[in-house]
Amino acid sequence: MTGPVPRVLLADDHGAIRSALRIMLEAHGIDVVGEASDGEVAVRNARALRPDVVLMDLRMPGRDGISATREIVDEALADVLVLTSFDEDDLVDGAILAGAAGFLLKTADAATLVEAIRAVAAGGGVLDPRVTRRALAAARAGARSDREQVAAPGAAPVGGAFTAREQDVLDGILRGWSNAQLADHLGISVTTVKTHVSNVLAKLGARSRSHAAAIVRQR
Repeated sequence: MTGPVPRVLLADDHGAIRSALRIMLEAHGIDVVGEASDGEVAVRNARALRPDVVLMDLRMPGRDGISATREIVDEALADVLVLTSFDEDDLVDGAILAGAAGFLLKTADAATLVEAIRAVAAGGGVLDPRVTRRALAAARAGARSDREQVAAPGAAPVGGAFTAREQDVLDGILRGWSNAQLADHLGISVTTVKTHVSNVLAKLGARSRSHAAAIVRQR
């Protein structure tokens, strides 16, 4: 195991699920620093504990996970990785637009979940393959639409058109690639990748990689 141990807060209304997640994550070297049974407690505990990652369920009694995610991200308390039983588009979009750095279904195996937590804690983004597939389909549709409306006002990104390299980086973001994977694939340094990612997010008006994917899907 390399790198710092991620500190995680579990937010789920089912105590049995939280217990199972804690046992599984701690067995894989993840430091579970706290738990929450609803969105309000998740926000409060995130303020108190300052975890690296909040593992957030979406459908909880009381305050839901989407509004809790928005507050946690807005206050820069932690990164949020959604872990839910549902993949409906409105939930995916709501969580990502709220600023979640990743979205996984509870059917994910232990290795996938642990890898996702480490990726999010390191500043990356993660999307369930089923969500990624829909995002890529939407990106292709959006690209066709942009070609057809190239002269239309507002067709370009908020901060101007993408360069060819920025488009390559955006494609990688939609595939859930980390900065290191992008650097290896494109044959450039990680520092250069970070610069391109920042430019892509700025031009899309996005707060995170996952938010960028959601914006592309909407287009």
